[in-house]
Amino acid sequence: MTKTEPTVIGEGVRRTMIVGVGTDLVSIPRMRAVLARYRDRLCRRLYTAEERAEGDERPLPELHFASRFAAKEAVLKALGTGWGAGVAWREVEIVGPRGRPPEVKLSGRARLVAEERGIRYLHLSLSHDGDYAVAFVVATD
Repeated sequence: MTKTEPTVIGEGVRRTMIVGVGTDLVSIPRMRAVLARYRDRLCRRLYTAEERAEGDERPLPELHFASRFAAKEAVLKALGTGWGAGVAWREVEIVGPRGRPPEVKLSGRARLVAEERGIRYLHLSLSHDGDYAVAFVVATD
């Protein structure tokens, strides 16, 4: 019997530091109700033109808008600002063509905060099941 060396995962790879973590859970039925009542005003305030157009094309726009809202909240938590520190909702944009993983695009104050904190990457995971959409973000250097 020969002895084998243990496998080291990530050997020789640059180590990254987790700078922040954020998660959020959104009720899809609640988003459906809010959209029915305040759609135009809400969407103009929270979502970029691209996010709105993408949501409007979906058969279930409430699912799109709920998951994007959860993602924006999770990003703001990972940045360490929450939603009350002068970062506008539209400065956190969730982009990506259908069928590909979504990515985070920052602008304005959101981008400045990320740069100040040394955040170079925002790793985003979105999921939904039943009545809920969830987003999880890990910010790394």
